[in-house]
Amino acid sequence: MQKYLPSRGAGVLCHISSLPNKYGIGSLGKKAYEFVDMLSKYGVKYWQILPLQQTGYGDSPYQSVSCTSGNPYFIDLEALRRQGLLDADELKSAERPLKNDVDYGDLYQSRYKLLRRAYARFNIKNPSFVAFIESGEAEDYALFMSLKSRYGGVFNTFPEAYKYKEHLAMYEFRNSVYREEYCFWLFLQYEFNNQWAALKKYANSKGIKIIGDIPLYVAYDSADVWAHPELFKLDEDLNPTEVAGVPPDYFSKQGQLWGNPLYNWAAVKAAGYDWWIGRIAHAKRMYDIVRIDHFRGLDRYYSIPADAENAMTGEWLQGPGVQIFEEAQRRLGNLSIIAEDLGIIDDGVVKLREECGFPSMKVMMFAFDGEETNAYLPQNIDEHSVVYTGTHDNDTALGYLLKQTDEQFLSLKKQLRAALKYEGAYTPIVDRADAVKGLVLCALNARSAIAVIPVQDILCLDNWSRMNTPSVASGNWKFRLTSLPNRNVMANFKNAIKRAQR
Repeated sequence: MQKYLPSRGAGVLCHISSLPNKYGIGSLGKKAYEFVDMLSKYGVKYWQILPLQQTGYGDSPYQSVSCTSGNPYFIDLEALRRQGLLDADELKSAERPLKNDVDYGDLYQSRYKLLRRAYARFNIKNPSFVAFIESGEAEDYALFMSLKSRYGGVFNTFPEAYKYKEHLAMYEFRNSVYREEYCFWLFLQYEFNNQWAALKKYANSKGIKIIGDIPLYVAYDSADVWAHPELFKLDEDLNPTEVAGVPPDYFSKQGQLWGNPLYNWAAVKAAGYDWWIGRIAHAKRMYDIVRIDHFRGLDRYYSIPADAENAMTGEWLQGPGVQIFEEAQRRLGNLSIIAEDLGIIDDGVVKLREECGFPSMKVMMFAFDGEETNAYLPQNIDEHSVVYTGTHDNDTALGYLLKQTDEQFLSLKKQLRAALKYEGAYTPIVDRADAVKGLVLCALNARSAIAVIPVQDILCLDNWSRMNTPSVASGNWKFRLTSLPNRNVMANFKNAIKRAQR
């Protein structure tokens, strides 16, 4: 396969949900465009986001009702007002005090009611909407959400004809009194897709490329599993028999029990990898560069019995390997993909990534353990990689440093100074805030093609702003900015980018 090497540049990691506005959660509206303008002005070439999917239970973008859906919470309400779909009072009702976290419970109770009012005024005979319906792009999603609205619960509790997605039953349901509900969910995806396409086009016009995410696994209670049960390890009642996770590691002593159903890779292969290649094709349309989360699971994956209480009793099984990407490249052309190869990595994962020609990921927070062979040290990083200070699953850089003892921090300072000296990027390091700046400089000056800095680390925020704590079920995905980073912060970042020749 052809090697993919992105052009050298700096990026910022900030999810749509984290953008500031007065409506309770970040959106595809005005502040997103201002964020793009800010990135462009200060020399940033890449904007990395988390999955755009509609979140399900737990509010995680990695647990979605559909892997190709867009999150209705991100729809810009002011754009709906400009279309005449909401009035001033309705828009006012959506305003919330600007806080540093997202209240998903409030959003769930209020936002869909508001979106239904917008839909009630929408002309469903609009030719572009009719074309969107006829494309079938969101059909499974809309049927699934309509059935969820009618019956609630997990999909395997639907009436049998709907549970097994019988063709005649689906046709009758879609064209019955539930047609209105079906069209409502299509309307949400139509509006989301139009708004996202406009924002991405604007970002690209400003020289900003979007790095988006494909989670390796999908949620059990999703349109994906419901519509394609044969592609997953389920029993005849459509219950999972084996689920995903990872064994004990840096993040968790008992491992991580994610609970996602595992793929039946033999069935996926027998179907020509069609479903997976369709997913990659969708991501290729949505983003400029695609990051595949948990890439290692495509070499070997960790299988845990569905009734296990934790991830300590799983086993490693063989994944699909390079074939899936060879077929994707044959159908779709060259692939701009970053392989998230963090965690337990063995020779098989390295070989697969190299066969695919994808850049790897490096994390500065993992670099300074005192081992000269550490793969994340700047001197051990090559250009065929993307480097981060940390990811959405890590603490912020300052949060990480504040947890260190004085002895640990003294050791890290020495190593960090040596790394910065190696890179020719001197900065005085006295306290932990200085060390955050040092980690940022290490990433920017590394040989990696792209250096991505989470917005929390640009702002030097501690762990109240952490996006996700793996294996902790609540309190995640809530971080929000109350304003965009100020000009002094961004000017300093721009200077660091220039010095690093990014």
